[in-house]
Amino acid sequence: MKIILSNASSDPIYIQIMNQIRQSILSGELRAGDSLPSIRQLAKDLQVSVITTKRAYEELENEKLIDSVVGKGCFVSGANKDFIREQLMKRLEEKMMNIIRESKELNMSQQDVIDHLTLLFEEEQTP
Repeated sequence: MKIILSNASSDPIYIQIMNQIRQSILSGELRAGDSLPSIRQLAKDLQVSVITTKRAYEELENEKLIDSVVGKGCFVSGANKDFIREQLMKRLEEKMMNIIRESKELNMSQQDVIDHLTLLFEEEQTP
């Protein structure tokens, strides 16, 4: 997991950290049970305050994306599968909306798009 902070961003640093960890979880880069760097280690690596990383972790814990175990550290939670699925569905819907917009620019009908998607789906299924 690589976190890149931007001074040009309008988001506070803890939000940037939180968003990037959340994205790593949603993308599957981080899986349930994976350990996260300690709050202190992450603060050191990113050259930010421990308070900043602590707040990011607390927010992720409130979303039930990570679990904090006293004396052991923080781990990706397996408890919030519905939330993760919902977020992945949202990303998929955004991509589909882009496809719809682009297909309209090409004057494709809804059926043309469905036929094309079906063809691609079937090609993907064959080994």
